[in-house]
This record gives sequence, C-alpha cells and structure tokens, in this order.
Amino acid sequence: MKYILAAFILISQSIRAQQLSKADIKVTEELRASINYLADDKLEGRRTGSAGEKLAYEFIVKEFQKAGLVGLTSSKSFLQPFDVYEGKEINKETSVILGGKLKQLYRDFFPFPYSANVKNLTIDDETDIAYYDIENIKRQNENNPHFDIKDDILNFSKKALSEGKKSVIVKDKAQRIAQEKQNEFSFDGKDKTPAIGIPVIYLIEQPTGNAAVEAIPALTPAALISVSLIPKVRTGHNVIGYINNSAPHTIILGAHYDHLGNGEDHNSLHAGKTPMIHNGADDNASGTAALIELGKWLKKSAHKKYNYVLIAFSGEELGLYGSKYFTEHPGIDLKTVNYMINMDMIGRLNDSTHGLTIGGYGTSPYWSKLINTNDTYFKINLDSSGSGPSDHTSFYRKDIPVLFFFTGSHKDYHKPSDDAEKINYRGELKIIHYIQDIIARTNKMDKLSFTKTREVSMGKSSFKVSMGIMPDYTYSGSGVMVDGVSENKAAQKAGVKTGDVLTQLGDHKFTDVQTYMDALNKFNKGESTNVKLKRGKEELILPVTF
Repeated sequence: MKYILAAFILISQSIRAQQLSKADIKVTEELRASINYLADDKLEGRRTGSAGEKLAYEFIVKEFQKAGLVGLTSSKSFLQPFDVYEGKEINKETSVILGGKLKQLYRDFFPFPYSANVKNLTIDDETDIAYYDIENIKRQNENNPHFDIKDDILNFSKKALSEGKKSVIVKDKAQRIAQEKQNEFSFDGKDKTPAIGIPVIYLIEQPTGNAAVEAIPALTPAALISVSLIPKVRTGHNVIGYINNSAPHTIILGAHYDHLGNGEDHNSLHAGKTPMIHNGADDNASGTAALIELGKWLKKSAHKKYNYVLIAFSGEELGLYGSKYFTEHPGIDLKTVNYMINMDMIGRLNDSTHGLTIGGYGTSPYWSKLINTNDTYFKINLDSSGSGPSDHTSFYRKDIPVLFFFTGSHKDYHKPSDDAEKINYRGELKIIHYIQDIIARTNKMDKLSFTKTREVSMGKSSFKVSMGIMPDYTYSGSGVMVDGVSENKAAQKAGVKTGDVLTQLGDHKFTDVQTYMDALNKFNKGESTNVKLKRGKEELILPVTF
C-alpha cells in the first residue's frame, strides 16, 4: 500500500510540475534551496550580530554577486554595518574591597546600572558609606502593597548623594535568598536609569565559615571601589545590492533576514523553558529568498527606467534597526526614490483562500491603479497605512510610497516550529510574479507621488489606553523617543511631536519602552494626567487625556 501511495504522490507532483514553466520550476527550486539554507539549524536563528547572521549575510552576498549586482556603499561593499546598543555591561576592572576582603566579580556583588564609574575610590571613614539592609527594609514594608524595593533603593541612593555620602552598599543575605528560594536582584544592563553620581553596590553577606564577607567591618580603608560600566554593543549588517541603470530615480526592494536566535532577546512566543533555535523560515527567510530571485530577474530584465536597490535588512526583530540605519545613511538621495516594496513573511499562502495582505496601499494614489482588489487568484486584503511592524515603516517616514506583502500570521510565528518544510513555495512564486508585474507596470510610469496615512501600532497591544506614538526602538538614551505621532490620538492632542523624548506619565517615571508600557498600563480610558518630555534642551509638561 505504501508503494502505491508513494507512486501517487510522485504522479501528483509530476502533474503539478507540468503546470509550471521550466523557468518557474527553476525559481521554485532556488527558493527552496535559499530558504532551506537560511532556516537551517547551523545558522542558529540568524540573531542580529551573531555567527549565524554572518553565515546568512555571506550567503546573500554570494547570491547578489552571482546575479550581477554590485555594492552600493562608498567602499562598494555589499555590507552596511550598524551598532545595536543593548545597554551596559560590567567591565572586568570592577572590584570592591571591604575591610580588606575582595569580592570576586559576578560572584556575590555587582554595581547597579545607575552606579557612577569610579577607579580606586578609597573610603576611609565608614560613615561616608550609606548602608541599605534589604532584609530589614522588606520586613518593615511586608504589609505595604505599594512598596517597590527597587524604586526604594534608587531613591535611597539619590538621598545618600544629596547628603554627601561617597557610596551606597546594598546589603543582602545568602540566608534570606535561600529561604525565599529566589533572588530578585541581578545586574540589569537594559536599565536606562541615568547614573546618579556615586557607586551603588549590591553585596551578599555569606554565613560564617565561607570565604566571603560575613559582615562588613569598619576597618581602614572601609572600602576600595572600582566600577566600570561600559556600553554593550553588537554589530548588525544590512546587505545591499545595486543595479545601476544610470536612471534619475530608484526603486528599493527589501526584506529582513534576521530572526530570533535562541530567543535571547525575549521576543519569542515559545512557552518552553529550554532555549531552542528559531529558524524563521517564513519570518523571514521567505522574503529574503524572494528578494534574491527578484535581483536575478531585474538584472536580466528590460526594465531600465529606474535603478534598483535591493536590501536584506538585519535588526528588524529588535525594532527596525537595519532599515532605520539605512534611511539615515542611504548612500543615495532618498528624494530620488520612487517607492519601496517590503516582503516579510510571504511563505505561508493558504492554498484554499489565497489570502494576501498588501500594506501601504494609501501611501500613493497610484497604488489603486496598480492593485486590483478583484484579483483572479489572490484574495487581497488591503491596509492603507504606511507604517507597521516591519521595515517599510522606516521608508514611509521619509515620505516614500511603500507596499508591504504579507501572507498572514500563523501558530508557528516567533516559535521554533517555523521551519522550511511548512513553506508554500508555489504560493511564494505567485507573489513574486505579482511583484514583478507591479515593477513592470511602474517601469512605464513616472515617479509616484506620496501621501501620508494613519499611523498604526508596531505590534499587538492589550493596553487599556494608548498615547498614539510610535517609539524609536533604536534610541539608546533614557526615556522614549517619539518616532511618529498618530492623528487625533492622545499624544497629538496634547502637543507631542516627533523627536520628543518622553520621560514620565503622571507620577510614573520611565527610562525605556518597557517601563513606558508599564507606566501606560496604570491608566484607564478617559483619565487625564501630565506627560513630561524633553524637546531639545527644553523640558515640557503637557496635559494629556486618554
């Protein structure tokens, strides 16, 4: 029976193959080869700045070269590196000597992220040290539901600075940690709280008999402290290929090739506790493979009215790092760009519904003339907005018409199960043909005009209220930089502008996007408060109603 079934499958595949031209069969095979490589375990999920990203960009560069594309940067390289600021990390020079006993780095002490950097700070008088006893403070506040010990430590440290103290030592006990079976204290390099001016050290006192300090003695020097917190930076790489037709205007095609690695950046939806490779076949090896095939087609095509820039972005999963960097360092005049097409997750076309979402429909009046909503094959779902959770947003914000192709989310989204065998290769081929048709038709047209559209959220939200801003996820300072403001939303009505840096909502201060969202969740629809922000060197407080 199994041999009959196998024969039937082979016959069915043969019949389906006969429906494709030899050229289409070749493209389908190349799509499969590209996605299988990019989504292979050896690339370890293509996390931005990783060895897996390097394998991926080396593959894309070779494919661009084979297609006849050239580099765009001043050095004619295909690679455009950019930094991803991840916060702070503890440099090996950090050390603490208390009463002559050295605390080993990363073992049972660390500086808080807002600790000042100091080198060999000698404290002879123990009264110059402010001690914060975690066990006692927690006991005193055990019936206070509003008590936040981490905020209390920060406020205690600021008060110590104002009183002229030279350092803060936050004392904890190994016994308390053992009893509670957890330790809520660890070095948080992503904490963007500004340095307060003195070192703030967390230290665990060990019980008698251990080599570490059992109590802090008042010896001279009372302390010798060195703190060195340095920026933690990794480097991502855009891959840029160029087809120069000596034309006055340029069309940009893009797709991000990075993915989640093993979920280290906490953007995975995997429920398990064991780290697993996220291969990202649909997200977005599918778009990257299509980009490569479009590069081959364009180089051989007769469409010479425009130049073409093809970009495989990295850093998209972290917040559009790569595309934002390119739009700020483009290597071409963005005013000469006709439009940008972005392909993100185009590998799961449903064979029954043929549903295809096309975003950016409202960014040019000409898209309505080029996109037929009554397509004979695709069931097209249009989204007029030029912004959204993918790289076309960076180009829309530069007043460039965009289109965004997407076959929809699925149960494998941001999970280790997004693998190559689940890709609909013939469906992706159909989408490539659709994009080729748009390119061919615009080859006969002049540069498209641009129109602004509504702003949409960068992701799913369960919040009760919304400010109506688009955060700049690449901003490395303290607070949340506004990268876009939605019309008729709370932020616009309050007078918030693009470029403002928000720092506080009501009594709730925040230092980054995560703590901003925590603050936002404190409010209900209809409530009013104040938003504190920085606009250049000016600090403003604006009334806002949700």
